[in-house]
Amino acid sequence: MATHDLVIRGGTIVDGTGGETYEADVAISNGLIAELGKVQARGIEEVDARGLIVTPGFVDIHTHYDGQVTWDDEISPSSLHGITTVLMGNCGVGFAPCKPEDRDRLIRLMEGVEDIPFPVLSEGLPWNWTNFPDYLDSLSSRHFDTDICAQLPHAALRVFVMGERGANREEATEADIARMRALTTDAIKAGALGFSTSRTLNHRTSDGLPTPTLTASEAELTGIAQGVADAGSGVLQFVSDFNDPEKEAAMLRRIVEASGRPLSVSLAQADVAPQGWRKLLGAIERAMEDGLPMRAQVAPRPVGVLLGLELTLNPFSAHPVYREISHLPFEARVEKLRDVEYRARLLADAPDTDNPFLKVMLRSFGKMFQLDEAVNYEPPQDKTLQAIAAQRSVSPQEVALDLMLERDGRGMLYLPFLNYAEGNLEPSREMMLSRATLPGLSDGGAHVGMICDGSFTTTMLTHWVRDRTRGPLVPLEHIVHKQSRATAQWIGLYDRGLIAPGYRADINVIDLARMKLHLPEVRYDLPAGGRRLMQRAEGYTATILKGAITHRDGDPTGAKPGRLVRGEQHLNAPDIVAE
Repeated sequence: MATHDLVIRGGTIVDGTGGETYEADVAISNGLIAELGKVQARGIEEVDARGLIVTPGFVDIHTHYDGQVTWDDEISPSSLHGITTVLMGNCGVGFAPCKPEDRDRLIRLMEGVEDIPFPVLSEGLPWNWTNFPDYLDSLSSRHFDTDICAQLPHAALRVFVMGERGANREEATEADIARMRALTTDAIKAGALGFSTSRTLNHRTSDGLPTPTLTASEAELTGIAQGVADAGSGVLQFVSDFNDPEKEAAMLRRIVEASGRPLSVSLAQADVAPQGWRKLLGAIERAMEDGLPMRAQVAPRPVGVLLGLELTLNPFSAHPVYREISHLPFEARVEKLRDVEYRARLLADAPDTDNPFLKVMLRSFGKMFQLDEAVNYEPPQDKTLQAIAAQRSVSPQEVALDLMLERDGRGMLYLPFLNYAEGNLEPSREMMLSRATLPGLSDGGAHVGMICDGSFTTTMLTHWVRDRTRGPLVPLEHIVHKQSRATAQWIGLYDRGLIAPGYRADINVIDLARMKLHLPEVRYDLPAGGRRLMQRAEGYTATILKGAITHRDGDPTGAKPGRLVRGEQHLNAPDIVAE
C-alpha cells in the first residue's frame, strides 16, 4: 500500500551541504521530503534513480523574468536546466512601481538593458498594477513550472518618486530619499526578496540614454538599503563598472555596515583590465572575513554574445551594404547572401558606425568562434575565425559569412566579451572556488536575441564536473552546494536547497553520463510574435518542484506547482502559496 506521493529509488545523493555523496531513497509527501535512507513504503509514483545523481533543485538568483511571468507559465529556458526557483528584478530594471505615463519609459529601459523588444513588452504586459505590492498581487494567482521571487528595481522606484528628475539622473533630495526608503520597506513587507540597482554605462535605454540609477549618490543608496533593513529582511544586488574597484567596494561596504543587509555584486574578468577582478574579489573576501554579509555573483563560462543572421547582431550589422537587405525576411536575406555579386560587395564593405561595440567588437575575429553541435564554451585559440581564415587563406569576414550560412542560414558565432581575456576559463574557476562568491549572472529571460545563458547550471555540470580538458575540474559536491543551498540561503529561502527530511521537495534526478547541451535555437513564441533564443539539454531525467514532476527527460509534463514566493521562507513555515 502506497504511503508516499513519490519515491526516488537508489540514487546517488548530492545533498547540497557540500559533503560526500551517498546512496539512498528519497520519499516525498505533501510537497516535502518525508524520508531519506532505505524507504520501505511504496510511492503512488516512483522514479528509478539507480546510476543517477539526485540533487536539490537549483536556485538562480540572477534572472529577468519580470515581464515573462505576466504572460507565460513556463519559466524557460531556466526550467529546462534543473532550476526550480528564480529570483528576478535584478540590475535595477523592472516594471513596478510605475505610473501610467512612465510605462513606455520602463519598457525602453528594459529593451535597451536586457534586449527584450518593445513590441513584446508593450503587448505582453497587462499593466494591472501601479505600486510594487500591486505587481506582486497580479502574480500571486498565476501558476508556473518554477517558483518565482521578485526584487524591487531601483530605476522603476526612482522614476516613480522623482519623475523626469529621476530619469535624468538628477540628485535625489532628502525628501526623495525618504520616500524611496518608505516604498522600499512597503515592497519588502509585501513580499519582495530584495532591492537591485545598476551603476554601469553598459545599461542604457533603447534610445541610448544611461539608466536612471547610474550616478545615484551614496546617500540615496544607503537610504534605500535602510528601507530594506526597516522591513527586517531582504538582500541588495548591485552591478557596477568598478572603474575604481577599491573605492566602489569601500562604498558598498559602508552601505552594508549602515544597513546590515546582505549585498552581492556582479564580478567578471574584463579585457581592459584582466586582473582587475582580483581587487574587487579581495575586497569582498576581506569584508566576509570581517563578518559582513557580502558576496560576488560569478558566471561559470564567458559572458558572450551570439551572432547570426536570425539574431539581433552579426559581424556585418554596421555595414551599409548589409543594411540594404537588413529589412528583408530571413529567408530572403539568406538567399541574397548566397548571391555571388552581392557577397563580393558585402565582403569589400566596411562598418559605418560610431557605436564602439558595432565598430570594434563585431570585428574582433581573433576572439570570435563558431558555436557548433559540440557546444564548447572554452574553445582554444586555433578555433577562432581569424585562425580558421589563416588556415583557409581567406579573410575572417568570408569565414564569418560562410559559417553563418550553414544550417540553412542559422549558423551561430560566439563572441566572449567577459571572463575570456586570456582565452581560457581559469579566472572563472578561481572565482567559483572562492568562499565569497555565488553562481549568478545567467540573465534568464533577457537578451533574447543575443545571449542564452539560462543554461549556466548545465554548463557547470557538464564542463566543470565532467568534460573540461584545458585545466582542473571542480568537484560535483561544491557545484551543487553553491547552486542550491548557498543561493537559497543567500536570498532568505531556508526551506529549500537541501535533500533532508522536512525540506521542500525541489529535486533533480540527473543522468550525468549522458548530459548534453544542445545548440541554442530561435523561437518565435513571445507576444507579438517576438523572437527569443532557447537552449535545451539532455540528462535531466526528472525535475521535481514541491513534489510534482515538472519535467521528464527534459520535456515539460504540464505540471505547474510553482508560485510567487513572498518574503523569507523558513523550515516548517506555513505553505508559501497560502494566498
